[in-house]
Amino acid sequence: MHHSLMNVLRRHPISCGLTVLALWSSSAAAVAPAIDATDVDSSSAGQGPIRLNLPRSNAAGESAQLTEGLATPPGNSDQLVGAGTKRSEFETYASQLAGAPIRRLGSDLMLPSRSVAATEANRQVPPDYIVGLGDEIQLTLWGSVDADLRLTVDRSGRIVVPRVGPVVVAGVRHADLNDLLTRRVGQVFKNFQLSATLGRLRSIRYYVTGFVTKPGAYSVSSLATVMTGLVQSGGPSVAGSLRNIELRRNGQVVTRFDLYDMLVRGDKRGDLPLQADDVLHVGPIGPQIAMIGSVNKPAVIELTSGDTVSDALAYVGGLSTVADTTRLAIERLSERNDRRVVVLAMPRDGEQKVANGDVVRAFNSVTAALPQAKQYKNVRIEGEVARPGDYVLPPTSTLMEAVQAAGGFTTQAYVFGTDFSRESVRKVQEVQYDRALRDLETDFTRNNATKKVASSDDAQAVTQNQLSTSRLIERLRAIRPTGRIVLDLKAESAQLPSLPVEDGDRLYIPPRPNTVGVFGSVFNGGSYLLSDGNSVEDILQLAGGPTRGADTGSIFVIRANGSVTSSRSTGGGWINFGSRLASLQALPGDTVFVPEEMNKTTFMQEAKDWTQILYQFGLGAAALKTIRN
Repeated sequence: MHHSLMNVLRRHPISCGLTVLALWSSSAAAVAPAIDATDVDSSSAGQGPIRLNLPRSNAAGESAQLTEGLATPPGNSDQLVGAGTKRSEFETYASQLAGAPIRRLGSDLMLPSRSVAATEANRQVPPDYIVGLGDEIQLTLWGSVDADLRLTVDRSGRIVVPRVGPVVVAGVRHADLNDLLTRRVGQVFKNFQLSATLGRLRSIRYYVTGFVTKPGAYSVSSLATVMTGLVQSGGPSVAGSLRNIELRRNGQVVTRFDLYDMLVRGDKRGDLPLQADDVLHVGPIGPQIAMIGSVNKPAVIELTSGDTVSDALAYVGGLSTVADTTRLAIERLSERNDRRVVVLAMPRDGEQKVANGDVVRAFNSVTAALPQAKQYKNVRIEGEVARPGDYVLPPTSTLMEAVQAAGGFTTQAYVFGTDFSRESVRKVQEVQYDRALRDLETDFTRNNATKKVASSDDAQAVTQNQLSTSRLIERLRAIRPTGRIVLDLKAESAQLPSLPVEDGDRLYIPPRPNTVGVFGSVFNGGSYLLSDGNSVEDILQLAGGPTRGADTGSIFVIRANGSVTSSRSTGGGWINFGSRLASLQALPGDTVFVPEEMNKTTFMQEAKDWTQILYQFGLGAAALKTIRN
């Protein structure tokens, strides 16, 4: 094979470079692997550029032999538990006071990941990186010579370039690598260009000691920094400091790393690159306080000497947008037996120092209800107004001012029938209504329990009565109050009363109706057209009048504004015997109801009828009573 190569060279003398190749092949065998015929590309036999190839044994084996892989940290990296997962006793205490999870500031940066080493290895190599043992150099040449080589720095700090020989690169800056190799290759070849970059980097071994989750030795990329080393080892334990981390090299402290510098201020100057055999030592955790409430990042903060309330606020990003900026509260752990809370006036007391165990709370200025006189009101106005919709009104606005904000009444507005609902009234009604239902259910149960059964027919009647009672209670529970307030208006009113509005009020102005409803024990219940001057008596006659079973002494009229007028409230007596209800003028939107006589129907039938009244109208009357009280 050597004879074949020499014959090719004799037939095709192409350049002085081949003479150098022949000399180097015979005399430099001691310092470089031998090159066989397969190391010269076939293009060498022609007029193309010289092709440089690595010997197979070197290309496949030397790199793997000299370059260490990134070692796995002690134990399973998936099981590493750092400051980002465990919770200290003080964090638990602060979380209980805040009613939400509170963690150490910076703990989320310490979550270990299996991809940390790979991420560091793929980082861009900085210009001041120092080439060392185990680094891989990717060398590309073109022009009179063609090469694409991956060379690993050997234990002597050299790489071996085919036909050029060994080149010492250990200790050379990455930025100077191109110039060094260009000069060295230029001693052999002319008219070429060269590019040298770093490929796979060497790994370095460092040590983590002190208050860390997993102390021990770790291997990472030579690009790793202090921060990388901390994350790779799981970070400080719950008893370890995030602000007192030392980088020790050859027994000397090179730097003290404070994670808050990078986390809060973006200062990364302390995050120095690691070197082989460096030691990261994590000290014990310092004094701590908790910042809770309306701050931008509630957290447990590790203090340094002299930190003040203002410093603590700066660590968590300051107060939130909705915070009360005039005051803070401090609960001191040293005085927890008395649960003593000190209120600070801000910003005057911002320079007061904080102590270990303090819990500083910022207050929310929005959730606390303001006095009605200071609240802006969100009101919905619907129906016969020029511009229905939702409106935000000044604190002292009235109903009429709300209507004016919506453009005023239309010509069809029936002011007397205005439906005015209030959220605060609805909540009070719900409480009272649920209490009334419980009392009613208790009365029904007691009534059924005291009944004596003399026969099977009586027992069947009692059972049926209990079933009917249960159905009635279920129907009543399905009915919920609406919060309607009955307004004191006259039939011809064109204005609403000067009642201040509240947040959440709803105002519905209906169109003017032209009918009156008649229901209950009448011969032909329904709605009837109202004529001018019609009385309630006239409307009843249109419905055929009361039936024989009607309780005429309990007839009542429900007005469009939600008020109720009855025979009993107007002087008593049957409607045909001089009752004022008989001559009462009927108004648009009235509903006349004629109930059944009690002794001519069962109790449950009467309850059913009154459930209908309660569903449609009774809650409005209850709202009026609530407001007046």
